[in-house]
Amino acid sequence: MRGRVIKSTGSWYQVSTTDSQVFPCRIKGKFRLEGIKHTNPVTVGDWVNFELEGNEGNGVIDAIEPRHNYIIRKSNNLSKQTHIIASNIDQAILIVSLVSPRTSTGFIDRFLLTAEAYHIPCILVFNKQDLMNESFEEIQDEVMGIYQKIGYNCIKTSVKNGLGLAEFKALLTDKTSLLSGHSGVGKSSLINAIEPTLNLKTAQVSSASNKGQHTTTFAEMHALNFGGFLIDTPGIREFGVVDISTQEISHFFKEMKGLIGTCKFNNCIHLNEPGCTVMAAVADGLISASRYQSYLSVLQNEDIYE
Repeated sequence: MRGRVIKSTGSWYQVSTTDSQVFPCRIKGKFRLEGIKHTNPVTVGDWVNFELEGNEGNGVIDAIEPRHNYIIRKSNNLSKQTHIIASNIDQAILIVSLVSPRTSTGFIDRFLLTAEAYHIPCILVFNKQDLMNESFEEIQDEVMGIYQKIGYNCIKTSVKNGLGLAEFKALLTDKTSLLSGHSGVGKSSLINAIEPTLNLKTAQVSSASNKGQHTTTFAEMHALNFGGFLIDTPGIREFGVVDISTQEISHFFKEMKGLIGTCKFNNCIHLNEPGCTVMAAVADGLISASRYQSYLSVLQNEDIYE
C-alpha cells in the first residue's frame, strides 16, 4: 500500500493513504541501519510503501519513495547526527517574534540558509504585533527591510487583533507548508486562528525565562479545509547547519550569490582575503552587517541558540 507520513512519534508513524485511511506503522530494522546518519530515517511528508501485519490494522514501512526536497538540521543531542524536519514541501514559513520570546537574526539566517540549500522557498512571518511598541517597531522595520531587500516575503501578524491573518491564510492555500520557529512565537495560535477545527494546544510564554513552553511534541501534517497541508513542528531552540561545505556557504546567502566568482581569488571564502568583493559590499552597505556576521558564524561552525 502507498501512503504519506502525516505524524512521527519516534518509533511509530501515522500513514495516510490516498483514500484518507490512516494506519499506524513502524519501520523495518534495516532502515535504522541505512539511516544511521539521521535520527529519523522516515519523516513527516515522506511517501512510503507499507504492508499490513496481523489483524490489528498496523503496518510495516518497507520502502521510502525518493524525496523531492527536505529540510534538515543538526540533531539536538547528537552533534554528529542530523534530524530531517520534513520532506516534500512547497514552502517553509518561519514564525519569528522580536518580543516574548525574541528571535535573533542569527537564527533566522541559519534557517534561510538551510532552506536555500535544499531548494525550499521561505517566508518570514513577524508575529505578536500587538506586543510591539514604537521602539520595537523601528527595530522590526529595520530587520524586515534587510530580508525584503534580498527578496524574502515578510508579513506581519497578530492573532489578538487579526492583523495579517487573511494574508497568512492565503499563503497556505493549496500548498504543502512547513511551519517552524521557536517555542512561544505563536505557531499553534496562528494555525488555530485560520483553522479553528484543529484546536491545537497553546501555552503562555514563561515569565521567568521569557521562552516558550513546548506545546507541539511531534511533527504532524494537517489537512486544511481551505486547501493544502500544513506541517506543524515542535519549537526549536537552536538551528545547527549541516552538510554544507565551507566553499558553498556563500552560495546560499542570496545577496552574496551574485558576487561569486568576482573576488580576486577563486577560492575566496570572504573572510580576510584581499580583493574580496563580498567584504567590499559589506563595507559599502550593500550587504547588511548582521547577515555578514551570520555568515562568519556559520563559517566558524557556531550554533545559534536564540
